[in-house]
Amino acid sequence: MPGLTVTEAITIRKERRLPLPGRVLVAVSEAVSAEDVVAATELPGSVHTVNVAHDLNVNGDEVPRLMLKAEGDPVKAQEPIAEYKALWGIFHAVSRSPATGTIENISAATGQVLVRGPSLPVELTAYVDGTAVEILGEEGVIVECRGALLQGIIGIGGEARGKLAVMVESPDQRLTAERIAEDCTGKVLVGGSLVTLEALERAREAGAVGVIVGGIDAAVLDELLGERLGVAITGQEEVGLTLIITEGFGELPMAQRSFKLLEAHEGQHASLNGATQIRAGVIRPEVVIPNPDVEAAPAELTATELKVGSPVRLIRDPHFGLLGTVTALPEEPQQIATESLVRVARVQTEDGRELTIPRANIELIQE
Repeated sequence: MPGLTVTEAITIRKERRLPLPGRVLVAVSEAVSAEDVVAATELPGSVHTVNVAHDLNVNGDEVPRLMLKAEGDPVKAQEPIAEYKALWGIFHAVSRSPATGTIENISAATGQVLVRGPSLPVELTAYVDGTAVEILGEEGVIVECRGALLQGIIGIGGEARGKLAVMVESPDQRLTAERIAEDCTGKVLVGGSLVTLEALERAREAGAVGVIVGGIDAAVLDELLGERLGVAITGQEEVGLTLIITEGFGELPMAQRSFKLLEAHEGQHASLNGATQIRAGVIRPEVVIPNPDVEAAPAELTATELKVGSPVRLIRDPHFGLLGTVTALPEEPQQIATESLVRVARVQTEDGRELTIPRANIELIQE
């Protein structure tokens, strides 16, 4: 079953893959820092269609001889690319390029010309301090590092890197605007039980690159995004920082193990990514704190099996975000509120309740 990892020592392998084949800029066994560019490529520019036959009021088969530019020639925006003159210039028409780029195709059949805009450079950084351990042909590289890893339950925003700064004294304290200094340039702010909209706005204005906190009101998240959070993968939002929620929606104190891990590494650089997908192909938001000196298990280590004593998190309403410990794993399927027969687990939550939960609504917390 998918697990949520909170650990001081693990081997992490990150696949850094380009959207199109390009150039890999590092070699196997080469040490890299998070900001190092490890691969690069160029995305084709946008294509603009110019109806030259219409512009010149001629048939399509006449267009090639009226062109001022050939295929492969560079052009600038509004530069003439074709011209028609008749009756000693009394009739004069010009067709212009709508954008800067290159003439890609001239069609005598349609009388249209394709202008390809400038290519877009794409540079891929290592994301974490580590070592290149495998080259993926012309597409990228796998970077490996050892260190601490904390996975959250939901996040928004893409990859970021900054120094951890704990803004609260305990995991049950709110992260409010008053707790945030005027200058937080390049910092990842750690809160407790809840972050307010005012705090997020203050963090962004102060130059913070990320916020890690236990809980958030759904309405605050929607207001930050300017729309309702969808069910698809997150991570592409442009809200000025990366936000990672470790527990769930509402005022939920950050788990002690998570808070202590972040507190222990205050002042160190962390890499974080808010990308989240809860359904098929689970992707968790994460905080990676590289530490080459720790002893860590191999990266291929798989998730542990659910068993009595396993620390877990409940991931469906009405108990979304609660932490607990498995106390029993009945073998026989049981009927739940929906009248379905499913395999369940009995979980004792941190507040002392004993709950019977479908196993599909539980995720392991790997330590």
